[in-house]
Amino acid sequence: MKRLALLPLAALLAATPGMATEITILTPYISSIPTNEMAQSFKAEGDKRGWSTTIIDTRNDFGQLASRIEDTVNARPDAIVLISVDHAAVGDQVKLAHEAGIPVISLDGTAGEDVTVNVTSNNFDLGVALSENLIRELGGKGKIVKFFHSAHPGVHQRELGLDEVLKNYPDVEIVAEHYVKVPGPIDDSRIAMENILRQYGDDIDGVWAAFDDPGIGAELAAESERPDAKFIIMGIDGNEQAVQMIKDCTHFKSTLRQDFPRMAGIGAEELAKVLDGGTVSEPEVYVPAVEITAETLGVTCG
Repeated sequence: MKRLALLPLAALLAATPGMATEITILTPYISSIPTNEMAQSFKAEGDKRGWSTTIIDTRNDFGQLASRIEDTVNARPDAIVLISVDHAAVGDQVKLAHEAGIPVISLDGTAGEDVTVNVTSNNFDLGVALSENLIRELGGKGKIVKFFHSAHPGVHQRELGLDEVLKNYPDVEIVAEHYVKVPGPIDDSRIAMENILRQYGDDIDGVWAAFDDPGIGAELAAESERPDAKFIIMGIDGNEQAVQMIKDCTHFKSTLRQDFPRMAGIGAEELAKVLDGGTVSEPEVYVPAVEITAETLGVTCG
């Protein structure tokens, strides 16, 4: 009830001549291409509406993220946008925003108490789809390398999707796995994959990349260490570099493209409703993803 009483006041203040609507975006992952794309897309949506948008990045420092959210609440913006943040990690800070009458919009994160709306992909389903695609291509058996990053809520859901799928494929074995460091996920994964290739070589049949950056790193490692290796790489996000690798008929065979600009657009639409004194359509909105392969790109690989 408290938020409903305060938000119309925020809308009234935002409408006052000469007072721009102040929006603060916070994320620990601005170096990530998808996260940056969402942040810039949301800012562009805000620009269309005359909002003044500030972007704060904490470089994978979640303690600093919590502190910066508290600082932002004290600065009293009209709204806060969290990108790629797990509500469980900042629940106390989101509650402070709620108590201050500041709506919190989440993009590519998780829903939770006091989060006005979370706009994301169904990341568990993405993890299932990636896993099924990879294992199907391997004929239902083989040895795979797993690249993951559980600190990101969506990426962790994809990992859980893999776990669920593997229950149905006893002949698929994870022979190596690597927790990807962020920032710098491509270089980190390249170095890790180089070491994995030296250890396992031709035993590797596939690479499961929870997001495209480690898949790109794995491909770069293959090019330098074992360009003739027969393993395949699949990922998620639709990163431009990954798409180009698919188009060039490398080991990278497919990715699931998330519509990050659409997520940002829906987030802005829902926030506009709230700032105008209304309510969101629903507390969590899923945006569909599209599979990208050489075939969908119109390329025939030998």
